[in-house]
Amino acid sequence: MAGQLSAFGYAISDNPEEGDLWLINTCTVKNPSQSAMNTLITKCKSAKKPLVVAGCVPQGSRDLKELEGISIVGVQQIDRVVEVVEETLKGHEVRLLNRKTLPALDLPKVRKNKFVEILPINVGCLGACTYCKTKHARGHLGSYTVDSLVERVKTVIADGVREIWLSSEDTGAYGRDIGVNLPILLNAIVAELPPDGSTMLRIGMTNPPFILEHLKEIAAVLCHPCVYSFLHVPVQSGSDAVLTAMNREYTVSEFRTVVDTLTELVPGMQIATDIICGFPGTPAARMKKVPSTIVKNRSRELTSVFEAFTPYNGMEGKVERIWITEIATDGIHLVLIVAPETILGTSAIVKITSVGRWSVFGEVLETLPQVNVKMAPDKVSNQEKHSPCSNQYDSCACSKEPEPCSCGPDICGGQIKLDKCTVSKNDSPMENRASKNPIHWFVRKRRNHAQKKVENDIALGLENEQDWAPGSWGFVDRALLVGIFVSFLMIVAVIMHLEFRTLLSK
Repeated sequence: MAGQLSAFGYAISDNPEEGDLWLINTCTVKNPSQSAMNTLITKCKSAKKPLVVAGCVPQGSRDLKELEGISIVGVQQIDRVVEVVEETLKGHEVRLLNRKTLPALDLPKVRKNKFVEILPINVGCLGACTYCKTKHARGHLGSYTVDSLVERVKTVIADGVREIWLSSEDTGAYGRDIGVNLPILLNAIVAELPPDGSTMLRIGMTNPPFILEHLKEIAAVLCHPCVYSFLHVPVQSGSDAVLTAMNREYTVSEFRTVVDTLTELVPGMQIATDIICGFPGTPAARMKKVPSTIVKNRSRELTSVFEAFTPYNGMEGKVERIWITEIATDGIHLVLIVAPETILGTSAIVKITSVGRWSVFGEVLETLPQVNVKMAPDKVSNQEKHSPCSNQYDSCACSKEPEPCSCGPDICGGQIKLDKCTVSKNDSPMENRASKNPIHWFVRKRRNHAQKKVENDIALGLENEQDWAPGSWGFVDRALLVGIFVSFLMIVAVIMHLEFRTLLSK
């Protein structure tokens, strides 16, 4: 929605008080999120700002008292958000909630992280969990075609995206409404990923029932060097009786089969899960409730178990490949490494130097070269066509990186999110023109060499013992530069001499 409004000429303000209109995007999975919406609506009305409410709350609860007199737009009408904003600014109330075809995948977008593309593969779901309101808001399963998703993948890779996150209410259910399945889609997408591993794929949350029949095929995809060996599979309860009451359509034994098969077939496999301590809820609210004291005790017990995990013990000294796409929340450290912001978007080989409870730290051994993804396939050299693991660092075959989930802002299932980064190898048009001048070329090459040395030193956490600016060139460097300059003067002198003789002969 921000992308469409920006493309139409609207400025997105960081300060709500400066905005001419507020647009609130809502979630209805949990009560606190809906309560937060109510607070924002009250604040907006007090500020006398025009207001549009979008997302799951108006779609699933259109008759809420809080939404009276407010423009609302449903989950399948976001491609009309500009129209809704325009009419609301004119003082009109607009309510677009009818379900229709899926919104286009190529709508203008404002990414919070330019290196990450969140790609919806389907909306809605096939389940009807008794504690969940998402189905009521999002509706029945609707899947995008394989061809449309593959085309979107090609586009974002060409845009420089380094991670593609497949997103949906239930990834495993993909395609069941259009006659395909998740493995077909995954294999088609993986075939388009750059062979140098510069763009990685992350598979979204999947419920157990819909991947049981495809476990081996999904495991094969998770073993691919360009796919993170991570999956979010909610169990919700360890009791078959409770799972039946939840209408989850699987048993504890079947969940174990999912986990055991994936951990057996995928080296380094990491699985995150969700557990409900206080079922029932939503349609199940009519059931007998679990006393709040028991719910809190269960939650504390689970938290204690979770905090006892030490997933990174034994990693000291290991060499791993990482992708750098974000800066740590302290604004100083990149997760795993200390490096300049110019390294964002690249991939690197690091040696793990120490481990913490939720993270590991290391030093950069090598920043890996990136293939120009816009280059035609026949222009890529044989050396550049290697798999990201076709070298001495075979441990990169399966990344430890999880997807964000309800466990916290940076961790999920005890695993921290590894971050990533890169410096473009393409010269600008101005630099290409300058490269025709040998003096400009030489100066730029020396400057780039010096900058690369500085970045390597910073990435390794070393203190520079000398100034690596171009002004500190050695004797050979200066001699070469003087030689080039003298040669240039001699050429100019010869040309002037010939011109002078020509004039005399006339």
